Amino acid sequence: MTAIRFRSTVIDCPDPLALAGFYAGVLGGTPRAADDEWVVLDIPDGPRIAFQRVERYTPPEWPRADRPQQFHLDFDAGSTWDEIEAAEKAVLALGARLLERQDKEDFRVYADPAGHPFCLCRIDR
Repeated sequence: MTAIRFRSTVIDCPDPLALAGFYAGVLGGTPRAADDEWVVLDIPDGPRIAFQRVERYTPPEWPRADRPQQFHLDFDAGSTWDEIEAAEKAVLALGARLLERQDKEDFRVYADPAGHPFCLCRIDR
C-alpha cells in the first residue's frame, strides 16, 4: 500500500471565501478560491483547511446535543494567560464570539462567523 498523507480539513459553510478570510486572519495564509463553492487556505507551517459552500447550511449550537458540533479545531494560543487574552481580542475582532471560558481547564471556546466551535488553548511549554 502506498503511504497515505493527510491533505486537508474541509469545513462546510454558507460563504467559503468569508470563512477562509476569518481563518486567514487567525492563522495567516491567503485564501485561494477555486470557484464560488470551494476555497483553500494554506496555512504557513501548518495544515491546509478547505471551505465548501453548503446550501441551507445549519450551524452547530455548542453544546446542544440536538445540533452537535461534529468537530472543532484547537489552536495553541501561547503558554501565558496574557497570550491567551491577546489571542482572544484578535479572534473577537475578526468576528468570533465567545461561547465558554474554561480557564481552569486551560482553554476557551469560541464560534467562528459560521458557528463552528474552536478553542484557544494554553499550552505549557
